[in-house]
Amino acid sequence: MPNRSAGISPVRQAAWLALGTASALGLARFAYGLLVPAMRDDLRWTLGEAGAMSAANGLGYLLGALVTAAAVRRLGTAAVFRAGMVLTAVALAATAIGDDFLALTIVRAVAGAAGAAVFIAGGVIASRIAARAASGTPITVYFAGTGLGIVLSGATIPLLEERWRLAWAGLGIAAGLATLVSWAAAGSDGDAPAATRGRARMRPLWRTALAYLLFSAGYITYITFLSAYLAGRQAPVSQVVLTWTALGLAVVAAPALWSRPTADWPGTQALTTLLAVLGGGAALALTGPAPPLIIASAMVYGATFMGVPAAVTALIRATTPPADWTATLAAFTTLFAAGQTIGPWLAGLLADRTSADAALAWTAVLCAVAALIAASEHRTNLEVRER
Repeated sequence: MPNRSAGISPVRQAAWLALGTASALGLARFAYGLLVPAMRDDLRWTLGEAGAMSAANGLGYLLGALVTAAAVRRLGTAAVFRAGMVLTAVALAATAIGDDFLALTIVRAVAGAAGAAVFIAGGVIASRIAARAASGTPITVYFAGTGLGIVLSGATIPLLEERWRLAWAGLGIAAGLATLVSWAAAGSDGDAPAATRGRARMRPLWRTALAYLLFSAGYITYITFLSAYLAGRQAPVSQVVLTWTALGLAVVAAPALWSRPTADWPGTQALTTLLAVLGGGAALALTGPAPPLIIASAMVYGATFMGVPAAVTALIRATTPPADWTATLAAFTTLFAAGQTIGPWLAGLLADRTSADAALAWTAVLCAVAALIAASEHRTNLEVRER
């Protein structure tokens, strides 16, 4: 099969591929946080139930991460990416149909599984683009696509107020368009056989893996409960729109801030810095209810949180042989999914017994601890194994 993306510049190919993270994460994962207040009111959920719905999405993500490497061996990286994009669009549209808690839970889990396939396969494709370009920029551009989904969601969903079903249907349509545009950017599977021989290389990166697990359990609670936090302070719709739009634009701008550090800083220095700044950004929202503080917190969060998967992916690319990228990235994504599954549920239970502030504090504390663990990783442990 010819590689129809061969004539595309690496950055442009990564930008088109970034519609994968825009759809699988920005729309299918993070837009849910905007819809929590309306769905809670209409369906009479507690914060714990809202967190459980997010946890179901995380559980699906976990299951998807567990099977993606095998799917890539059987079908190829590009095929898995495309299938995940299609399934994501279908799951988003299906969320608008019913109000049964179990049915919605299943659909959210399917969206999570499809999102994991897109995340992993797209990350491997972005790593190959980066290797050909001898630059880390395609990786950060790929993950920055999440911001496009957040901007679209933040600029439109709050304006729909209680019409959450219409919002989900619109997200499904947007994901379908993203699938069409990103289709060619996935390239061909001419290099897929290398992925079939790989194995996960976790031992040299175990501290990074632990930090990534804590990050995944922490970061997701901020964006899941941000709208609930604002609603608890009777924030007007205009503030919600501005906050989420600023957050999404900060994600889009992240490559300009982190492409060079991710590629050039030694060891886990970039990862440690990202985690520390992320924790500080979450804590900033707790210092006061003033809109400038909330927007500043959202911008710091947006500028850093997708930089963490980008830094981890770049670290995997730099410290493992190419044949092991898919298996290692899948293993890390499994940890990422496990954290995303348990984090919102535990934080939701804590918030039910205290306030929505607890969810933001959860993010700040876990990311700070993750930064300390990442900082303890020795550069000598991060040598490429060519066995």
